[in-house]
Amino acid sequence: MAWPYPVRLYVVSRQSRQRAAFLVLLGAITAGIVGCALLFAPFLSPLVWAATLAILFAPLHAKVEKLLKFRNLAAIASVLIVAALVLPPTAFVIKRIVDQVASGASYFQQQVESGAVQHFIDRYPQIAPIGNWVERYVGLRSITSAVAAQLSVAAAVFVRGSLAQLLGGLLTFYLLFFFLRDRRAIVQWVQRALPLRTEDTVHLLGRISDTVRATVWGTAAVSAVQGALGGLMFWILGLPAPLVWGFIMAALSLVPVLGPFVVWIPAAAFLALEGHWGKVIVLTVWGAVIVGGIDNLLRPIWVGTRLKLHTVAAFISMLGGILLLGASGFVLGPVIVTLTLGLLDIWRVPEPAGSGPR
Repeated sequence: MAWPYPVRLYVVSRQSRQRAAFLVLLGAITAGIVGCALLFAPFLSPLVWAATLAILFAPLHAKVEKLLKFRNLAAIASVLIVAALVLPPTAFVIKRIVDQVASGASYFQQQVESGAVQHFIDRYPQIAPIGNWVERYVGLRSITSAVAAQLSVAAAVFVRGSLAQLLGGLLTFYLLFFFLRDRRAIVQWVQRALPLRTEDTVHLLGRISDTVRATVWGTAAVSAVQGALGGLMFWILGLPAPLVWGFIMAALSLVPVLGPFVVWIPAAAFLALEGHWGKVIVLTVWGAVIVGGIDNLLRPIWVGTRLKLHTVAAFISMLGGILLLGASGFVLGPVIVTLTLGLLDIWRVPEPAGSGPR
């Protein structure tokens, strides 16, 4: 009865080797994934925005590809079209904001040095004690000089950051070319790489595409309404360039940490310096209640509903994504939440009898 023991030892030894090989392979794969993550991390923002643009403009590219036939030529044409749609408005808004910040600081400094601000303070006894205290212990001239110096430093930092953003933008459109041209191969690779059934993978990819479109187009729609309302009030109050400032307010509304208040609060301050208190009150109430409140009314409808997320979850996913990942987190945050919920849905679905592993 001694003969079974060598076989049993052989079996145990074989199982041990298989287990060890599995652990080595798992460790190598984990190390490879971590290494790839570290390599791709510096390019996360261009990758995310290139993928976002590819998803948003996929219907347009399909038409271009059908018209031009050749994949490379169609991808180049689509990239040029997307660049023409995205880059000029972005450059216009940035230049306009920088110019207005500089001119606004210069205007306020001139008002202080000419005595207009002091005259404004003297006209209103209610705020005169505050103005006199500031002038005595701080000094308006020193404040404006310090602000002007800080703005000069900020402008230099902004220029350096703009060069980095320019390089990131070029990389984004370079990656967009490949995402558009090879989109079918990318989808097929993802389907093979994920350990899920084909229908589950297709469902997840569909939810990711819906999330990107809902986040970007829904936010853009809300921002357009806010910009239109802000520009309308500028026109009613006789403020200059209402169409331009409405467009800039719409663009600023796309950034969760900013918004139209970046435009209408300085405008209200300039109206106050001119003594137009009725316009100040109207602009402040309109900006805070109507323009600011419409965001809370429409965003849950146009963004949260399409994302199939609660308003709080949709807000936290976007704002938390920005705080954690930077600008690309605006899209990547909701995608991560949606992807996680989709995987949980797949996990909860009971397996049909005899269907085998997923």
